Amino acid sequence: MGRYFNKALKDLSENRMLNAVAVITVALSFLIVSAFGLFFINADALINSWKKGIRIMAYLAPEADADRVATLRQALSSLYGVKEVAFIDKAEALEEFRRQLQGQQSLLENLKENPLPHAFEIRLTPGPRAGNDLAPLVAQIQALEGISDVEYGQQWMQRISSVLNLFRFAGMAMGGLFFMAAVFIVANTIRLILYTRREEVEIMRLVGATDRFIKTPFYIEGLIQGLAGALLGLGTLFVAYLVVTANIGQDQFGSDFEVRFFSLGVGCLIILSSMLIGWIGCHLSLKQFLR
Repeated sequence: MGRYFNKALKDLSENRMLNAVAVITVALSFLIVSAFGLFFINADALINSWKKGIRIMAYLAPEADADRVATLRQALSSLYGVKEVAFIDKAEALEEFRRQLQGQQSLLENLKENPLPHAFEIRLTPGPRAGNDLAPLVAQIQALEGISDVEYGQQWMQRISSVLNLFRFAGMAMGGLFFMAAVFIVANTIRLILYTRREEVEIMRLVGATDRFIKTPFYIEGLIQGLAGALLGLGTLFVAYLVVTANIGQDQFGSDFEVRFFSLGVGCLIILSSMLIGWIGCHLSLKQFLR
């Protein structure tokens, strides 16, 4: 086996330009595909984090009095999945709105009356319920007498998830294309190397060398190309990850979310996939050349 490795390393050294092209192609392919994968992993984690923090706003009808407010608070607190119910007076809501406008409070100077309704802010208990479809709970809240409208973030979460699913499909399609392109480049690289050594291969076959003896160094060469390409691609992606995470604030996304890189298992899977590309490309070239 040591002889095979030495032969493969010698071929890599003698055909540095061809092998460099193959390695760079594999690296670029896995860099792009892995970047998509890393984006989707963090996007899914971010959406799940946001789902856990979803709040439901229940707006009261204008005729709701103090007794009705107390009754509604008790009814809302008794619903399954509700952790906390906070009453927001419409006067407090208007003052908060004024503070959010900052230098544009003049927009509210001509208001003759407060247009905002009283509301309840409903926080959910942590767990699977907070990240799933909240339609049944919302329907229960809307059915309560004195509730005029209910708003929550599930609708735009579903829209974001739909867009991410579309991008995920596009990423998978691109991944398949880059996989085939990398196999094609590696196969052609090995084929060119075989062409430059065709006389040596013919002599080896004439003196009785087995196909295994001829093929093994090339298979090792393909595996090394795949390994080098994966390490180069992942290394470049990791540097980009460090640059991005160093320039974004954690509080921009929420306390429950942290931008993360691939786990060790996923990284090993990417490396093995890249080595598989090198092996397949080599196999296709040898199969055609030695036919």
